Amino acid sequence: MSTPYRSRRSRLLQAGGAAFAGLLLSTAGSYPARSQQVSPPGDAAKLDPAEVPTRGQRPPREIKYGDWRKVCFKAAGAKALCRTTITGTFETGQTAVRIDLIEREEGGGTRLQLFVPVGMYLQAGVKLSVDRKEPYRLPYTWCLSNACIAASPADPKLVAEMESGQALALEVVDSNILSVATSVPLERFASVRQGAPAQTLEQAIDE
Repeated sequence: MSTPYRSRRSRLLQAGGAAFAGLLLSTAGSYPARSQQVSPPGDAAKLDPAEVPTRGQRPPREIKYGDWRKVCFKAAGAKALCRTTITGTFETGQTAVRIDLIEREEGGGTRLQLFVPVGMYLQAGVKLSVDRKEPYRLPYTWCLSNACIAASPADPKLVAEMESGQALALEVVDSNILSVATSVPLERFASVRQGAPAQTLEQAIDE
């Protein structure tokens, strides 16, 4: 690993650490274009609970989740790319967390991505579990100036659990090595994913 890479990584771990205290996922609603890649994407893997020991837990601020929503994007001559998504916000209206399940029309792979704030311990990734079942980990792949993205090809078992489950537990580790968790409702995930899109836009989207 090169020295410049380590320097960028250290800044990402430190940035926003103090502001993160006592709250979960405090990112703005829109994300600037500036980005830094932090690790190559990989498959979501079952997480060894002993892999990243934490110093304790930090309670989150209250997050209000909207409804699951399906939006599709279609470029001329290409298959539609659909995103089943949910966003959680603080009482101020500020975006707290966003989850996207992205998939091509008629197959072609499924990808899960999450937007969380800077100031995370990047090595830990994001831990996901449905209804207290086996946890999975998504690695961080890149960071913007006020958010980091964890993304991976979606494990079919995890997607199936999301479709039949009640709640998706999401846990991150901050730069103080304290874990912070939130619970995302899954009540309408399956019907929205399998249903018609709420909106179809005639444009391309980056995966």
